[in-house]
Amino acid sequence: MKRMTYLAVMLTAGYFMTGCNSDNDNTTSSEITQPKHVLFFLGDGMGLTTLTASRIYSVGEDGTTTIDTLPETAFIKTYSNDSQVTDSAPSMAAYMTGVKSNNGVISMDAEATPEDDCSNSKGSAVTTLLELAKAKSWGTGVVTSTRVTHATPAATYAHICNRDLENDIAVQLVPGGAGFNSKLADGLDVVLGGGRKQFFSAANLSGGRSDGRDLITELKAKGYTYAGTKADMTAADNSKKLIGLFNNSHLSYDLDRQQDSSSVEPSLTEMTEKAIDVLSHNKKGFFLMVEGGRIDHALHDTNAKRALQDTVAFDQAIAAAITKMKTIDPELKNTLIVVTADHDHTLVLNGYAQRTGKTTDGQPGVLGLVKNYSGETAGEASVDADGMPYSIIGFGNGSNRVNGARNTVEALTDDTVSADDYRQEVVVEVGKPGSETHGGTDVFLGAMGMGAEDFHGVIENTAVFGKVKTIAGL
Repeated sequence: MKRMTYLAVMLTAGYFMTGCNSDNDNTTSSEITQPKHVLFFLGDGMGLTTLTASRIYSVGEDGTTTIDTLPETAFIKTYSNDSQVTDSAPSMAAYMTGVKSNNGVISMDAEATPEDDCSNSKGSAVTTLLELAKAKSWGTGVVTSTRVTHATPAATYAHICNRDLENDIAVQLVPGGAGFNSKLADGLDVVLGGGRKQFFSAANLSGGRSDGRDLITELKAKGYTYAGTKADMTAADNSKKLIGLFNNSHLSYDLDRQQDSSSVEPSLTEMTEKAIDVLSHNKKGFFLMVEGGRIDHALHDTNAKRALQDTVAFDQAIAAAITKMKTIDPELKNTLIVVTADHDHTLVLNGYAQRTGKTTDGQPGVLGLVKNYSGETAGEASVDADGMPYSIIGFGNGSNRVNGARNTVEALTDDTVSADDYRQEVVVEVGKPGSETHGGTDVFLGAMGMGAEDFHGVIENTAVFGKVKTIAGL
């Protein structure tokens, strides 16, 4: 009788349930694991001054952005194998592979150099985090506001000696096709961004391929849904692979997309949310890379307004992803979110500016002129050695530089320097618009969720690879 009572207690407590479950599939409780998720956000060119300026632009000096709320932080060294100032190819590859490569090279070792057609290139491919995720049968996705074959997204899934060979990068995405990267197994699950011309034949009005291949047709044959508009993307079945290409080249700047009522492009937030919807169908886990790529392009153009607005759009995508992931994994115990940049730019905040608050229709904010903060001249424009006003935001180099004394040209006004198309003044003139260079200073990294506490201090960009790999068990 005592033995029967003991057995009843043990059964009630579940001690004899090992090896059994409601589906009779012989899965033991110790074998049941939760899916893991890695979301890697990359703000291209998003240096610390750009982050600060975008905070003031959007919420004021004392405001808080989503990036500001990330609980774990670090500073990242960004130099490449051959340059003090990196470009996007080796800097993103360092995160994705743990290897420092040369400027211009996509996810190959330091022996590779950017030859014209790569036919004589040395070096070997190095494995990426996304490829490791594919090896574990995870879902995988790439979202970007640039061409999907541009340097940053390409570094997650492609290997090539020259980042400019984007037609050759595109074929690495097509399962079973010539040039396919076989380490992608059955291919990425989600690819969203711009760059249609790399996928269509030159015979097609939107195409730029000279080999006659129609990569979209090939992808459809492999089970992909193709989306050419936001509406197509929204309607796409979340249980199927998805490729969305919403512009022939890069997507529009966020500022311009919002002002264009006829735009068919989704926002970075909308693409990110859709990617999570698709990838979360994989019950083993997923790896998603999201790039705010046009931050970099606006900074090259020394066009601060578009750069800051795209940084805000990037921050909004992060906020939306956190919210969505908390519906899947409420405490983020199995979700790692990393936010960082590949390099900075030469943007600076000038003078002793009076606080401006956020930018509004009637208030230029950080986009305006430097105004004195105290004394009898408080609120009046500060002036330089030539007695002329100057803007809060400037750049170390670029195209807009006054030749000679600044009092020989028309004085700047708030309206001038806060206009959509204004290019901030620079210290060193280096060429035509778009010629401003990257900077070489460290960048910010923020993290939250599973294993985020491993990110702290000043670390190499290559070390991020190892930390993500270990935390996610890749």
